[in-house]
Amino acid sequence: MDYELAVENTPDTIPGGTGVLLLHPSTGETDRIDTDFLKTDTDSMLIISTRTTAREVEQKLEYYDVDETRATILDTLSIERGYTRRTSDDVHYVASPDDLDSIVEDARRFLESHDGKLRVTVDSITEMAYYADDDRTREAVADLLDLLADHDAVGLFHLSPEVHDESLVDDYRDLFGGVVELDADGTVTSEF
Repeated sequence: MDYELAVENTPDTIPGGTGVLLLHPSTGETDRIDTDFLKTDTDSMLIISTRTTAREVEQKLEYYDVDETRATILDTLSIERGYTRRTSDDVHYVASPDDLDSIVEDARRFLESHDGKLRVTVDSITEMAYYADDDRTREAVADLLDLLADHDAVGLFHLSPEVHDESLVDDYRDLFGGVVELDADGTVTSEF
């Protein structure tokens, strides 16, 4: 199954099972790329947020006119920060961004319980590595990519290369079927 990819300077479609790595400056405005990825050709979406709370994700979806009824949000910050939270069918929580096993398990449950065209975003690998460590994070990312392949889904994973060793960034590039780069000036390039 092919998925439309409505991100500038990328292929028109990508096959199911493809993980896309989004490299961006730590101050980069990634919301536009993220929401374009989510709102096109999608039956259900899982947004794994290690950088913002579920409430902030909901605000972003509303602002960019993404159909929130198709979204499930996994919030990894609110419990650790002591924020009020209300678990629902559409909002799940794990204890912290370094609870990588729970993040992978929640993604597995989402993919197993939804049909059709499924998209997953992870914002961001950089935050996961900050809370956990590089080796555990890379293993979790590889597990998530395996899940995408198993369920014919697609995913977009954020990474800020400036805070990682170049060899680690190259290692991540090799894991993914496509790489989209957002420059500080907003220019988008890609390699698939």
